[in-house]
Amino acid sequence: MGSQGGFYQSKEFLDLVKSIGEARSKAEEDRIVLNEIETLKRRISEPDIPKRKMKEYIIRLVYIEMLGHDASFGYIHAVKMTHDDSLLVKRTGYLAVTLFLNEDHDLIILIVNTIQKDLKSDNYLVVCAALNAVCKLINEETIPAVLPQVMELLAHPKEAVRKKAIMALHRFYQKSPSSVSHLVSNFRKRLCDNDPGVMGATLCPLFELIARDVNSYKDLVISFVSILKQVAERRLSKAYDYHQMPAPFIQIKLLKILALLGSGDKQASENMYTVVGDIFRKCDSSSNIGNAVLYECICCVSSIYPNPKLLESAADVISRFLKSDSHNLKYMGIDALGRLIKISPEIAEQHQLAVIDCLEDPDDTLKRKTFELLYKMTKSTNVEVIVDRMIDYMISINDNHYKTEIASRCVELAEQFAPSNQWFIQTMNRVFEHAGDLVNIKVAHNLMRLIAEGFGEDDDNADSKLRSSAVESYLRILGEPKLPSVFLQVICWVLGEYGTADGMFSASDITGKLCDVAEAYSNDETLKAYATTALMKIYAFEIAARRKVDMLPECQSLMEELLASHSTDLQQRAYELQAVIGLDAHAVECIMPSDASCEDVEVDRDLSFLNDYIQEAIEKGAQPYIPESERSGMLNISNFRNQDHHEASSHGLRFEAYELPKPAVQSRIPQTLVASTEIVPVPEPMYPRESYQTTMPSIPSDAGSAELKLRLEGVQKKWGRPTYTPATSTSNSTSQKTVNGTSQGDGASTVSSMRETYDSRKPQVEVSHEKQKLAASLFGGSSKTEKRPATGHKAGKASSHMVEKSHVPKSSMEVASEKAAPAQQPPDLLDLGEPTATSTALQLDPFKQLEGLLDTTEVASAVNGAPAASRSPDIMALYADTAAGIHNENDADLLSGLSNPSVTNMPGTTAMPQVTQSSSKGPNPKDSLEKDALVRQMGVNPSSQNPNLFKDLLG
Repeated sequence: MGSQGGFYQSKEFLDLVKSIGEARSKAEEDRIVLNEIETLKRRISEPDIPKRKMKEYIIRLVYIEMLGHDASFGYIHAVKMTHDDSLLVKRTGYLAVTLFLNEDHDLIILIVNTIQKDLKSDNYLVVCAALNAVCKLINEETIPAVLPQVMELLAHPKEAVRKKAIMALHRFYQKSPSSVSHLVSNFRKRLCDNDPGVMGATLCPLFELIARDVNSYKDLVISFVSILKQVAERRLSKAYDYHQMPAPFIQIKLLKILALLGSGDKQASENMYTVVGDIFRKCDSSSNIGNAVLYECICCVSSIYPNPKLLESAADVISRFLKSDSHNLKYMGIDALGRLIKISPEIAEQHQLAVIDCLEDPDDTLKRKTFELLYKMTKSTNVEVIVDRMIDYMISINDNHYKTEIASRCVELAEQFAPSNQWFIQTMNRVFEHAGDLVNIKVAHNLMRLIAEGFGEDDDNADSKLRSSAVESYLRILGEPKLPSVFLQVICWVLGEYGTADGMFSASDITGKLCDVAEAYSNDETLKAYATTALMKIYAFEIAARRKVDMLPECQSLMEELLASHSTDLQQRAYELQAVIGLDAHAVECIMPSDASCEDVEVDRDLSFLNDYIQEAIEKGAQPYIPESERSGMLNISNFRNQDHHEASSHGLRFEAYELPKPAVQSRIPQTLVASTEIVPVPEPMYPRESYQTTMPSIPSDAGSAELKLRLEGVQKKWGRPTYTPATSTSNSTSQKTVNGTSQGDGASTVSSMRETYDSRKPQVEVSHEKQKLAASLFGGSSKTEKRPATGHKAGKASSHMVEKSHVPKSSMEVASEKAAPAQQPPDLLDLGEPTATSTALQLDPFKQLEGLLDTTEVASAVNGAPAASRSPDIMALYADTAAGIHNENDADLLSGLSNPSVTNMPGTTAMPQVTQSSSKGPNPKDSLEKDALVRQMGVNPSSQNPNLFKDLLG
């Protein structure tokens, strides 16, 4: 190894680390690493490398991968190291493999056997290394291979092994819950383990199980409370202390579990009050880990059934957090305050000046968290101040993602707590102006719906004022030079629906503005479509009101431009506009009623309005519609879907037993076709197809002198799938709106008392008048929540669309034998084209060629027995004739069960041999039959000839 450096590594390796650390640029670092890769490729391929050197090479490969370079050439050597008998080499190999490979890597299959062997090792260090690899590398398919060994290790005498076995079972549950669903009771048992480490590891899977099903674990509340009490009273070993806190991570996990179990359950929560109160009193807040435990206590108190004493203790802790100089503790205080105001809104009023300070803090993360708190505190008395602050902050930041989030929240708060229509419209205009196209399109749709439906109240006068205010403000905004496309779409829609509704603005004014918008944004086809539809609505309303329609020159030129547009959508809208202008008032009023955007749309699923037309067509001789289920000769497309699903799920390792062979699908070829002069066709075994019967035309005898063509009739299709592709359906995603409201109790403190509560330790500083005014705006006034009722839909029914599924019948390959042309070339199986449906009539009876090869009774059975000719080829059919020679009744029953149900072989009877011929053309029927007879002679006792194959066939 040369001169040794520290950590038992060679000086060469330490020099590599040093040179990379001293590299002055990424290019220099890459050059050093690439040179090292070339060196390792050369050295690692040398024969008889000592174990110590190979171990170092693998560690250097790990270092190379950590730097982002590819070291896949050494993966197989790391896998080989896991097979070594040396403990140090084996553990190094397991470490490298877990870092190199993922659970779906091709090399995983090479270490499964090694893991199984190491899990049974007497050395617990080897077992621990194998369990580490199990947690990292075992995927869903290989879980059954190692699950029994892992279960046995739950009773291992070493606590480290039991702990890692619990972690492995937890990993199995995360990857495949169904594979270990019957073993979850083991987690309950390990909760009582003597070792605190094993018990602590058990809390992690139990937390996930309880999160999925709380009611099944209510009986463990007493146990969790008892464990938490013992931990808080320092009954565990000093080894579990962290910064003088007794097992803080176990405490945090237990508090999370208790928060789940006590949510909405008064009886369970009462068992937790004492121990949570003790933690509040005893916990040390001078360290970060102590503050973490206190924060988790606050989260637990906010989740369980409320208790006044615990809420008071939580408020005291929040006060200490907010008074701290640390931004991290302030952040925790703001977050904890947001949790508690859902239960006790008056707590926020005690810390209002601290919240104002956080809102003005230069730390952007703290400021965003404070805005989240204000969002939860919003009510009708402070909505104007909070929304204005949020919009000002949105204007000042450049983060587009957070801009979108703030815009959505401003819209939501404005919809719920808007004090007036005028303020609502102005707020929405500011949001759209400054957020631009970052505003979600759903927000625009919700705004249009809100303007159309009103605020859900039965006051039509207020709704009309809202629409008039929107029209007036939008006409004023259109004069600005640059507006977002989404906002302009809303403006066009509102002007089209309500621009002339109140009579304040004439149709010519509105249409002129809309034409200016379409001309100014000529590259935006969506906006032009909105403008065109708005023009059509305005002219339609004018015609329906029996007023004279005078189309402006700019509107006429716009319509002419759209009539010649390359966009079919714009062209269609222009033609519709032209058609509407030419209709009379009654027709226009019927097709485009005023203010009908929220009216119900009745959908006739049965299309009953077509009944008269259908009856008339049938009387004239049209064929009646046949339902899909009653059509003959049609394949069920679900067969293809099931087949696709089966093939998709069949790729991968399977540990369950094989299924028994199923009887083949009977062919639909009529018996008359079998008795004709053609050879009996055998259907294609894998893909069921429609039996397509045609009349075989007679071909003249001089067909051989015609132009030579490649004949593919009767050739089995070897590649490709049925040409049907199942249609995929897309589901409309629905938007979900969260309504946040808080209920606050009465009572507000004076400004001077607020200052005393905010900071009793710091020197008294005069609070500015602006800050006092802002605090009074946010927290003062009526503390009752006055949430405007949620926006109501006017009994809107979802339109349902009927999608007619069309089944395209697949023409099946007809198998026919014909007289081969003298110069005909053998068929090309690589030709994937569809086979032709024509065939030539045979000049010779093919059955006369078989005379002398088969007994007459066999030929008769082959001709008369339709099932033998129609069923799919089956390997087990080769052994159907051996049942007569079996003396054991059980064996006979087994073989008869495996054979086709239509042919039953009873002991003492002679089985009828079946004459089948492959659908692909063979060189000679006589040779095929000789091979078939040879197979039958060799297959007297298949289990003795090849027992493994027979066992595989039996599953």
